[in-house]
Amino acid sequence: MLDRLAHAIERHCAGPWSETAVPKLSLVALDELIEPIEVTYEPMICFIADGAKRTVVGERSWITPPGEMAFFTLDLPVTAAFEKVPYRAAVMRLDSSALAALQLELAEAGPPSAPPAAAAAVTAPMAPELVDAVTRWVDLLGSPEDIGPLGPRIETEILYRLLRSPLGPVLRHWSPADSAASRIRTTARWIRDHYAEPLGIDEIAEVARMSPATLHRHFKAATGMSPLRFQKHLRLREARRLLFAGDVTAAQVAQEVGYVSATQFNREYRRAYGLPPGRDSAQLRSRLAGSREVPLLHDGSGATP
Repeated sequence: MLDRLAHAIERHCAGPWSETAVPKLSLVALDELIEPIEVTYEPMICFIADGAKRTVVGERSWITPPGEMAFFTLDLPVTAAFEKVPYRAAVMRLDSSALAALQLELAEAGPPSAPPAAAAAVTAPMAPELVDAVTRWVDLLGSPEDIGPLGPRIETEILYRLLRSPLGPVLRHWSPADSAASRIRTTARWIRDHYAEPLGIDEIAEVARMSPATLHRHFKAATGMSPLRFQKHLRLREARRLLFAGDVTAAQVAQEVGYVSATQFNREYRRAYGLPPGRDSAQLRSRLAGSREVPLLHDGSGATP
C-alpha cells in the first residue's frame, strides 16, 4: 500500500515539492539528496510513503521513516534533512475547527482523558486504512472534476482515521479552542508575526492568557525552547534568509529583524551558524551553485518540504 501512495505522489507532484489543486494537500518528491532546508512548518501532518527525513527543532532531532506520519502541532521553525531517497510524502495542513466539528459529530462519550505530554511534533505508524484514504485523496489530482465533490469527504475520512490512530489523544487535545495546546499554538504564531518587535515575557504571557511561569513550562515542553529563545531563533533564521537572498549588509539585516546592536547580532549569528553573517551567506551561495537549484532557506510558513 505504501508503494501505491508513493507512485500516486510521484505522478502528481510538480517538482520537488508543490501545492496542489486539492485544498490543504501538498506533495514532496525528491530523487536526489539535497542540503538540509530551513523552513517554518504550520500545523500539519506529513505522511511518508518512501525515503526518510530527519527533522531538527532546536536541540531535538528525530527521523521519520516510510510508513510513519509526523504531526507538527504549531508554527515551528525546523531544519529538514533528507536521509534517504527517493523520498515521497503527502502533507495535510490541519484545520482545528474541522477537527473539532468532527469530534462533536462523533459525540465521543466519557470524561476527557488527561492531556498527553506537550510536544511540537509527534510521530506514529500509519494503519493500512489511513494509507488507502491518503492515496485516494492524492489520486483526486488525476480527475479534477472529482476534487470538489469528493475532496472534503476523503479529508473527513482521513481526520476520522487519525482520531482513531495513535495520534488520536494528541489531536483531541489539540483542536479545542481554549485548550493549553491551542493557547501555545496561538502564542507561537503571534511570536512569529511579531518576531522583529521588542517582546517581553509578560506581554507574551498576556497573549497566551497564562502566567509567565505557566507559559514558560508549556511552551518549553512543546518546542524545547523558551518563548524569547523561540523569538531569537526566528530572527536569526530570517536574517540568514535575507543575507542569502539579497545584496544587503549584516548591519541592515540586523536592524530589519529587530536587533538594536549589530555586535550582539553578529555574536548570536555566529553562535547559531558557526560563521560570521557575511562568510556564512557566501558559503551558502557557493554550496547552492555547485548543487541542484533547490532553495536551502524558505521564507514565511508552509507545509512543505
